[in-house]
Amino acid sequence: MKKFAGFPILFVLLVSCSTAVPFTGGEDQLMITRKYVGDFVESTYSAPSKASEPHLIWITTTLESTYGKIAAYSKSCDFNEGERLYIRRILSDNGSVWGEWQYQIESDRDNIKYILSQPQKMNNKVISSWF
Repeated sequence: MKKFAGFPILFVLLVSCSTAVPFTGGEDQLMITRKYVGDFVESTYSAPSKASEPHLIWITTTLESTYGKIAAYSKSCDFNEGERLYIRRILSDNGSVWGEWQYQIESDRDNIKYILSQPQKMNNKVISSWF
């Protein structure tokens, strides 16, 4: 029994005298979850050709002036001309360990948000490439 009495002291001594291994990973970085995509210019509604397809609005901004780069699920667009628009990504986990990013377009007014379609139909630009 006396043999093991010095074991806790020896353990504390070894742990306190050991050298720390430096962290080799990258530095902490801020995760960008909201990106400015320009001021709202106009939108065009695209009705579904089949019952199973979604209603889409195609949005142009001062930075993305080509139709087809920003598309959202909706029948109408309530943004006003000149409003600053942002794309926000939100991690949706559905209660599981793994999640997936959802993207929405929003203005400075909190109550106007539309979920973006992914990937975009006309030029296959994936929304995640903006971040």
